[in-house]
Amino acid sequence: MEILRYTAFSSDPAGGNPAGVVLDARGVDDAAMLAAAAEVGYSETAFLLPTEQERVMDVRYFSPLAEVPFCGHATIATAVAYAERHGVGDLVLNTRAGVVPVRTAAADDGTLTATLVSVPPKSAELHGPLLAELLEILGWTASDLHEALPPRIAFGGAWHPILATTSRARLAELDYDMDALRALMLKQDWTTIDLVWRESPDVFQARNPFPVGGVFEDAATGAAAAAFGGYLRELGLVSAPATVTVHQGVDMGRPSLLTVDIPAGDGGISVSGTAVVLQ
Repeated sequence: MEILRYTAFSSDPAGGNPAGVVLDARGVDDAAMLAAAAEVGYSETAFLLPTEQERVMDVRYFSPLAEVPFCGHATIATAVAYAERHGVGDLVLNTRAGVVPVRTAAADDGTLTATLVSVPPKSAELHGPLLAELLEILGWTASDLHEALPPRIAFGGAWHPILATTSRARLAELDYDMDALRALMLKQDWTTIDLVWRESPDVFQARNPFPVGGVFEDAATGAAAAAFGGYLRELGLVSAPATVTVHQGVDMGRPSLLTVDIPAGDGGISVSGTAVVLQ
């Protein structure tokens, strides 16, 4: 296997969320994929499996600890890596969450941008003892929550609880028990926890604990951004069509920028970003 290393949702190698990329993983079994992801050590590594159809691929995503059904930042990194070798254009990725179309384009300065379209999003209520347990593990209280952005569990290829706070200071103080949160997330089939603060009507700051992947925090989470876009539309918190931007990784020192396009209707959410190779 040739394992490439990119950072997604940043044009600066010092920012974004690093991902491993394998552009041709044919003949590689699950155990070898998991071992490679663990050796790379990033939150996710994507493994492409070309099909007989041109620019149509199966894809698997592995964290250092487990496989996940869909990963946004590794998708963006993979699409940019593929475009650098085979040219920009459309790709179709068959993920374990469903079919995810991806388009790459080049700016006048040569910067490559990838846009994925998630599977149709959905959400469910989050309240009662389950919400109380999650808040306790995070060290949050009900008073930290934003009344206009209610807690939900949202899906855009993977499930993510969404907790919005009224305070940027609350978002900055991330300190939790990794073992306790990992156990709860495995029980509930959650991938990351999407903690957000609304800076302005169309700008959000986010942090994403990811203990099920073996990391304290994800610097950019495209799957959570897609789920969040669906959440905003479903609850009428934006007037679709709408575009919002999500800043993530700031508190980690790896700033990331995710652009989320929310169409009217009930179709997939578009998440766009750049990616650059890590030397």
